Amino acid sequence: MKKLLLSLALVLPMIANAQKVGHISTQDLFQQMPELKAVQAKMDSIQSDYENQFVTMREEFNKKMADYQQNEATMSESVKQFRQQELSDLQQRLELFAQTVQQDLQKKQQELVAPIQERMVKAIKKVGEDNGFTYIMDAAAMVYISPDATDVMPLVKQELGIK
Repeated sequence: MKKLLLSLALVLPMIANAQKVGHISTQDLFQQMPELKAVQAKMDSIQSDYENQFVTMREEFNKKMADYQQNEATMSESVKQFRQQELSDLQQRLELFAQTVQQDLQKKQQELVAPIQERMVKAIKKVGEDNGFTYIMDAAAMVYISPDATDVMPLVKQELGIK
């Protein structure tokens, strides 16, 4: 038993030193992905459409509010209550629309970005397999990166066809 423990104590450090470790900044890689420009253009277009809808809704609200304020003195109490409720409903619709837009934009962005991220992960895995890396870690999550660790960014960029 002592011989087995002694053998393991001698062999484990050699195995640990034989591991090939790489690092990459996935955030930097993501920013360099050529598809990102198309995603940003699509997101800008979608956001612009939503903004136009919101402006139209807000203009409708402002018009009805101005009309209400201008004619409030001559309105009967029941008409005032009806118009106040109408304005309140419009205000709530504006708020709900703004919230829904934020959720829709986040969902759409995730949907458009997912294939880019998947392509990055596949390229990183392929570089790891092709070059015998035991680990490739995201540099952003690392507290310390040894000079012995390999920056695999050039290899991954080559795999992705990014210059």
